[in-house]
Amino acid sequence: MNVHSGTTASVTRRTSALTVFSWGVLVYNVLVILWGAFVRISGAGAGCGSHWPTCNGSVVPQSPTLHTVIEFSHRLTSGLSGLLAIALVAWVMLATRRGHAARLGAVLTLALIVLEGLVGGVQVLLGLTADSTDPLRGVVQGVHLVNTFALLGSLFLTCLWLSGMTPARLRGQGRTGWAVGIGLAAVLVLSMAGAVTALGDLLFRPEGTVGLGTVANDFSATTTVLQRLRVVHPVLAIGVSAYLLLLASWAGRARGSRDVSRWGQGLTLIIGAQMLAGFVNVALKAPGAMQITHLLLACIMWLVTIRFSYALLQAERAPALKEVTA
Repeated sequence: MNVHSGTTASVTRRTSALTVFSWGVLVYNVLVILWGAFVRISGAGAGCGSHWPTCNGSVVPQSPTLHTVIEFSHRLTSGLSGLLAIALVAWVMLATRRGHAARLGAVLTLALIVLEGLVGGVQVLLGLTADSTDPLRGVVQGVHLVNTFALLGSLFLTCLWLSGMTPARLRGQGRTGWAVGIGLAAVLVLSMAGAVTALGDLLFRPEGTVGLGTVANDFSATTTVLQRLRVVHPVLAIGVSAYLLLLASWAGRARGSRDVSRWGQGLTLIIGAQMLAGFVNVALKAPGAMQITHLLLACIMWLVTIRFSYALLQAERAPALKEVTA
């Protein structure tokens, strides 16, 4: 009996340490994402030239410029995130039983980190960095950010599962399942549009007045595709935010558990903060600090949306508002 108790306590401590580690990996990856944004904003994306995975043809750059140091440091921090993901997979496999949801989450996280590096490598090898105005850069930038958000989502779910949460039920959710799926997909599309807008703001900083004057300039005969796409993001932001707010309001009535109400309120607050940050970003003509703040809030909003959706899928339907199923 004493031996069994000691073994159980050891497993519990190991699992607890793994949970803390997983949350640390999540925070670290958010910081890597923000540092990547700084690389783009500072114009250091071509600091290693058109070489990947080497930097200017060398494993360690010789006599590097400031831009080279910035870009190379981003590659190092990104590489470390890959090593942390490998460690997470190994630890999860050792600490959990076969069939545990965290195993799937950890493996998916590692796969998405590998894909993240490959997308970044393609961007460098094709010269879609620094001052490049190739429309393809906007496509790659958008795909890059969607993959980044998918990575954060899988890592976040891994943290939740290691923290003891049971996997959310997907079957039999009816209209709620569709509503949640549409909301998550809409946020991903919004993030893709945001990546294109941030790129346009960097390459074509608006001159003159904010508002109608800027919009008119974006659609003049001399503007590029990246400039014209900048208006898509704020329009989408209004629509997606309205949808999520309506979903949160409806969820409070249809599945009004404490968890749903708490995360619905959290989602409402982060949407408000993000909309305010977006307005300030436009008013100040997209300074670097505001772009990074806007991205940080976007990451938080994405994670809160996932957590709200998770709570909604786990909650029981209110008897008076049960969905009609075929």
